Amino acid sequence: MVLLQPREYQRAIVETCKQQNTLVVLPTGLGKTLIALFLAVHRLEKFPGEKVLFLAPTRPLIEQHLEYFKNQLPELFAQMELFTGNVPPKQRTLLFNQADIIFSTPQCIANDLSNGLYSLQNISLLIIDEAHRCLKNYDYTKVVKSYKENSLHMRILGLTASPGSDLEIVNHICKHLNIEEIEIRTRDSPDVKEYLQELEFQKVEVPFPKEFMEIKVLLKRIYDSKIEQLHSRNLLFGPVNKITLLKTQTRLASQASPRNFNALVGMSLTAQAIKISHAMELLETQTLAGLSDYLQGLVQQAKEKKTKGVQTLVNSSEFQVALLSLNNLLKNKIEHPKIEEAYVLIENELKENNNNKTIIFTQFRDTAKVLSDRLSQNPEIRPAIFIGQAKKKNLGLSQKEQKAIIEQFKTNEINTLIATSIGEEGLDIPEVSLVIFYEPIPSAIRSIQRRGRTARLSKGKLIILITKDTRDVIHHYASAAREKKMHTTIHKVKEDMKNERTEKNNKDKVKTLKDFT
Repeated sequence: MVLLQPREYQRAIVETCKQQNTLVVLPTGLGKTLIALFLAVHRLEKFPGEKVLFLAPTRPLIEQHLEYFKNQLPELFAQMELFTGNVPPKQRTLLFNQADIIFSTPQCIANDLSNGLYSLQNISLLIIDEAHRCLKNYDYTKVVKSYKENSLHMRILGLTASPGSDLEIVNHICKHLNIEEIEIRTRDSPDVKEYLQELEFQKVEVPFPKEFMEIKVLLKRIYDSKIEQLHSRNLLFGPVNKITLLKTQTRLASQASPRNFNALVGMSLTAQAIKISHAMELLETQTLAGLSDYLQGLVQQAKEKKTKGVQTLVNSSEFQVALLSLNNLLKNKIEHPKIEEAYVLIENELKENNNNKTIIFTQFRDTAKVLSDRLSQNPEIRPAIFIGQAKKKNLGLSQKEQKAIIEQFKTNEINTLIATSIGEEGLDIPEVSLVIFYEPIPSAIRSIQRRGRTARLSKGKLIILITKDTRDVIHHYASAAREKKMHTTIHKVKEDMKNERTEKNNKDKVKTLKDFT
C-alpha cells in the first residue's frame, strides 16, 4: 500500500496511535509524517466513507505534507485536496464532500466551520502538526473543539518536536487534544539510535571585545537608572530580566490613567528599559550593524517626537556617547567577532568537502544580512537568506521565493542557508553536514528543531557560537536545562495518564462487580 516501510519505532508508535489519541514527540527528521500516513491509511480502511483532516500552521508546511502523501500512496487510493482561502466557499464545500484526505491550515477550516459550510462529523482522524502551537493558535483550538463535539469516530494525533518544558502547558495541550498516551523518542532512544548518524557537538566561544564593553557600560548605566527609578516608585520588585519587564509593562498598562500618574511614569520607564535591554542584546550577541540600525531608529522616533520616553533616551549623554563610539567602530569596519568565526567555520567545512552544505540559524534578519554579505566575499560559499514573509526593510520572502531557495539548496546552487526561525519547523530542507547556531536560544523547542537538521543520513556537526561573559552563556545553559526538564515533564504526564487509566479501570471493575451482585 505505502511505498516506504516504517522503522521499528515508527511501527510501535503507529500501533499506539491506532488504540488511543496520541501525542507523538519526535525530533525533526525522525519521520513524524510517515507515522501520520500509516495511521491515516488505517482509519480510512477502518471507517470507509469517512475522512482524514491534516492541519499544519503554514501553507508551505501543509503543501509539503500533501506532496509527501501523494508520493507515498497509490494514485487511486484516496482523493486528496488542499484547502486554501483562494478557493471559493461553494467549491470548498464540494471538495470537502468529495475528498478522503483534506490538507489545510487551521484558519481555513475554522472560517468554514464558522460559516457553516460543513461539519467534522465524518472525520475519523484529525492530525495536528506542530501541536505545541495549538494553545496559542485560536483557529487550531476552534477546529479541535468542533471536532471533539461532532466526530462520530474521534481519533486525534498530535505531532511535535517538543511540547515545551512547562508541566502546566504540556498538561493543557494533552487535555485540549484529549490525549490518552504520549509517545516520545530522542536521538538517544535505543530503538532510534541505529537509524541515526554520529552528531559531533562543539561550543565555540568568541571574546567580547574591549571596544564593545565601553558601549555596553554606557547602555548599562541608562538601563540601571530606569530600573532604579522603577524600584524607588515601588513598581518593580526583586530580580529583573526581560520577562519581568514585559510583565510589568502589561500590569502597568492596565493600571494607567490620568489619576494614576505613577503607573503612567512607570510605563514610560519600563518601555525605555526594554529598549535598552534589546540594544545590549544586539551588542552582546548579534552585529554592530544591527545595533546601529536599531539605535538610528530610536533617533528617528525622537526626531518625530513619537514618545517623551524615546526623546529622554536619545538625549541622554550616555546614549549620545555610545552612538558615537559605535559609529567609529563601524567606520573602521569592525564587526562582531561571531561574523568572522562563522565565515572561517563554513570555509573550513567546504575545504573538507566542496559538496558539504551548511545551515546557520540566527534570530535576527539584520544579522542574516551581515552574514550573507561577509560569506559572499568567498566565491566557494554560495549563501542565501531564508526568512519569513513579513516585509521589513525589503527582506521578506514570499512563499514562492522560499520554495525556490529550498530547490536551489537541494541542487547545490546554494550551499549555505542563513535561516531565521522559519527554517526550524518541519519544512523539507535537505540534510546538511553542518548546523551553526549564531546564538544559543533559551527555548528547548527551537533548539531541538534546529539540531534536527543534521546527522540523520550521514555524520553531522553542530556548532554553537557563544560570546564570552554575555547573555549567550546564560541562554546556552538555560536551553540545556529546559530540554532536560522537558523529558522529566513528559514522563510525569505519561505516568499521571497511566495512573488515571488504572484508577478508572479499578472503578469500572468495582461497578461491574456491584452490578453483578
